[in-house]
Amino acid sequence: MATTRRVLSLLLVAAAVLAGAGAAHGFYLPGVAPADFRKVVSPFLVFFLRASLLVRPRDPLAVKVNQLSSIKTQLPYSYYSLPFCRPGTIVDSAENLGEVLRGDRIENSLYVFEMMEPKLCQIVCKNTPNEDEAKDLKEKIDDEYRINMILDNLPLVVPIKRLDQEGPTVYQQGVHVGVKGQYSGSKEEKHFIHNHFTFLVKYHKDANTDLARIVAFEAKPYSIKHEYDGDWKGNATPLKTCDPHSRRLVIDSDSPQEVEANKDIIFTYDVKFEESPIKWASRWDTYLLMADDQIHWFSIVNSLMIVLFLSGMVAMIMLRTLYRDISKYNQLEDQEDAQEETGWKLVHGDVFRPPVHADLLCVYVGTGVQFFGMLLVTLLFAILGLLSPSNRGGLMTAMLLLWVFMGLFAGYSSARLYKMFKGSEWKNVTIKTSLMFPGIVFIIFFILNALIWGEKSSGAVPFTTMFALVLLWFGISMPLVFVGSYLGFKKPAIEDPVRTNKIPRAIPEQPWYMNPVVSILIGGILPFGAVFIELFFILTSIWLHQFYYIFGFLFLVFVILILTCAEITVVLCYFQLCGEDYQWWWRSYLTAGSSALYLFLYATFYFFTKLEITKTVSGVLYFGYMLIASYAFFVLTGTIGFCACFWFTRLIYSSVKID
Repeated sequence: MATTRRVLSLLLVAAAVLAGAGAAHGFYLPGVAPADFRKVVSPFLVFFLRASLLVRPRDPLAVKVNQLSSIKTQLPYSYYSLPFCRPGTIVDSAENLGEVLRGDRIENSLYVFEMMEPKLCQIVCKNTPNEDEAKDLKEKIDDEYRINMILDNLPLVVPIKRLDQEGPTVYQQGVHVGVKGQYSGSKEEKHFIHNHFTFLVKYHKDANTDLARIVAFEAKPYSIKHEYDGDWKGNATPLKTCDPHSRRLVIDSDSPQEVEANKDIIFTYDVKFEESPIKWASRWDTYLLMADDQIHWFSIVNSLMIVLFLSGMVAMIMLRTLYRDISKYNQLEDQEDAQEETGWKLVHGDVFRPPVHADLLCVYVGTGVQFFGMLLVTLLFAILGLLSPSNRGGLMTAMLLLWVFMGLFAGYSSARLYKMFKGSEWKNVTIKTSLMFPGIVFIIFFILNALIWGEKSSGAVPFTTMFALVLLWFGISMPLVFVGSYLGFKKPAIEDPVRTNKIPRAIPEQPWYMNPVVSILIGGILPFGAVFIELFFILTSIWLHQFYYIFGFLFLVFVILILTCAEITVVLCYFQLCGEDYQWWWRSYLTAGSSALYLFLYATFYFFTKLEITKTVSGVLYFGYMLIASYAFFVLTGTIGFCACFWFTRLIYSSVKID
């Protein structure tokens, strides 16, 4: 027990050190990808991407509009839900499953340029918002909504100079609908709309031809109250406030356009073209550039070294102690002497006794295997460059499809474990494996989608997409789970290394630090510590609408997570068996799975410290989605811990001589 107390103390110290490291280095504005994206993209992907838009001078360039997004509400809306200039016919672009689930709504617009043909003071249209439209505009400005546009698959960005003037320029995705401000000499706050955009299209010219590829799409928004003389003549109306012939251009917002009901708003734009040395293959570097990368990498490497060091130390203590026990057991002839040394051999007749709710454990282990396979293959695809950020929704689509096809492994693993427990109702376990986790997630998702629908947001998943998800679930995933279960149940049952007694052995009273609740909560600290810094960047990517593309490092963190979950579960399982407590099945799952509790608590901390969400519906959406993420993390880490402990117990009880 002295060794037990020492290692538990070590774990608590590890938690404190990790918390200190996070406080010192974890909270800062993160970059979300390496600058050298072109080095990550595989040659296979580049071959296909080279079929990008090659344009000649005066070729038309059609700008598409995407959703209106806000980090304050997390509720996307269609671009044309506000009184912007609408084309005669709105054409929706074809979208994949991931784009629909993300809330993307890509449509055509009236912004059409000609390649290498600069234009100044181009009128798009004149709109007169009514009372409701003006109110809606003001609400969107209050919530800091941004307009998202796309040109040649590049999102529109706004360059923002850094305060230090020495670092690289920071780019903001999308332009704000408008701003709030006050007239000089007045304290009343007004809403002003950005009705003039100065676009900058950068292109890289081919050295041998006059063809070019677009490599950047930027804009600067302005609010200007346009004036004109005489009657309105549509796009041919000469403006007094923007006239290139008199060299009167929009360069500031000194005379802004206020949002008022039944007052005209004239939308205009300038477009400039600039040749750039940036090659097409590296045009995403601008979007994926990481700010403060040295601090980022120092913090991550520091935390990973702490986790690796502590994991190695814990593993060393465990292996040395275990090796000594096995050597003594195989040398001692008197069973009573062995009993005085330690107690894990004494429970050999009960250690493989099936647990309570064995069928439920099989279901969760099978689901965890399915989730593990999905994550592993997704990360491998991402590392190879097959999930480019330019492919909107590609990551989510790939994860959904992989989840469906990994149902084969879920059914197989749950059936193999269930047969080892000498169960006979394999069909019931199969049905639960295919329904339980996705069913709970689907119910939460359906409720959240109903809330989004009630807000009339474009983020609401349409009925047809919901039907497609159900079809993937029941039409492909469930049959594959049954196929896997059938194959798993046909195989011979896994034999236990020792016989199980008919009468269960009484479990002696345990010290407080080996109480199930205490040991389970302690066990989740290190796995969470292995990922919590990277979790900050992932949450920032999702909820602050930034790109995330450091999948190489994410794969490394994933490997560290696997090792940490396995080691901490094995160590605590060993101490539990030493205390003659043989009920390790569920506890091994819950020990590593408890890290999901810390993940949800950290998500709560992140919500109150980093986000500015004020609407109730938006808060419910955040915690609903984070609940799903935490549930998935519980299944993943719990399965890793269980499998490690399952391997460990079979190993040690097959390594000693049992009379």
